[in-house]
Amino acid sequence: MNHYDVADFPFKGSIGHLLGASALLKDRLLDKHLAHLDITAAQFKVLFFIGHERANTPAELCRELSIDSGSMTRMLDRLARKDLLLRQPCQNDRRSVRLHLSEAGQAVHAQSPQIAAAAMNELVGSLSREELRTLTGLLDKILQAHGVLPSDQPQENRA
Repeated sequence: MNHYDVADFPFKGSIGHLLGASALLKDRLLDKHLAHLDITAAQFKVLFFIGHERANTPAELCRELSIDSGSMTRMLDRLARKDLLLRQPCQNDRRSVRLHLSEAGQAVHAQSPQIAAAAMNELVGSLSREELRTLTGLLDKILQAHGVLPSDQPQENRA
């Protein structure tokens, strides 16, 4: 079903514009809630993915987070300088490294549920519980239609 017309496409106010602005706001709020740890939202996401074992190589992080390899290398360097991340040579392929959280990185990761909940509550604080459920349901529907989310994951775990 077509909802937009080429002749009068509303770049401002379109779903793409609103999703992009929402993503930027989410990262700004995360930055605010992470300031006391001296890490950014982007760095937090890297620690989160490593801590949840969703990625353990720079290449996997690049794919998961849609970040180019040069930017990822610089980010990993910063996290290593902050003693949050450890790089270990891969035993099977000495050209690659495995990423692990340091003790300090694990401490940050342990705080991730509280930090994420606080930032997301601030983000959606103007919505009622039902409005949030509707919004997440609609976004789930879009993402499932494009194969981005599995359809078997309960919605209440994503809201």
